[in-house]
Amino acid sequence: MKLISASASPFVRKVRVLMHETGQHDEIELLDVKTSPTATSDAVKSANPVGKIPALIRDDAPALYDSRVICRFLDARAGANLYPTATLWDVLTLEATADGIMDAAVLVTYEDRLRRPEMQDAAWREAQWAKVARSVAALNTRWMSHLAGPLDMGQIAVACALGYLDFRHDARQWRRGNDALAKWYAAFSTRDSMTATAPSD
Repeated sequence: MKLISASASPFVRKVRVLMHETGQHDEIELLDVKTSPTATSDAVKSANPVGKIPALIRDDAPALYDSRVICRFLDARAGANLYPTATLWDVLTLEATADGIMDAAVLVTYEDRLRRPEMQDAAWREAQWAKVARSVAALNTRWMSHLAGPLDMGQIAVACALGYLDFRHDARQWRRGNDALAKWYAAFSTRDSMTATAPSD
């Protein structure tokens, strides 16, 4: 199998961390591409008509896309139980929250990098960041007991979202007022799977 990827993408990183945690990283080839909403790679369009990464090209079946679909597939493939039945709805909600952080933060990045300065909308940018700030605060106040529990996909997704905030939006200082979450992330980010998948341009 092959994973269409880009090192800077937090959605790709989420899949790659799962691959490392479940021992599948040597079984799946990474196909790194340069792609964006305004210059979508042909390889991406071929695998995913929506034009987004990651996409998982399977040897004997259609490609899978959307990081949540790929993660569920690879978790089932490995029998890793990163979506445990007993806490499934909590895990899925945490993953959705993390993906929402990623979505909003990536849109802020695109606004700054892809739109011409005269076309940029500061109010829209701040509205996206407000989603990030609310979500980070919710993680810090409501979800720490779950984040401190056994490893699951919700934790992986949250860590990848926070890692992206550090990578692209460090000046926004997401840790301010979120001490418990910051402490948790400091420990989680030392995992081998996280250090092996650190983002780069």
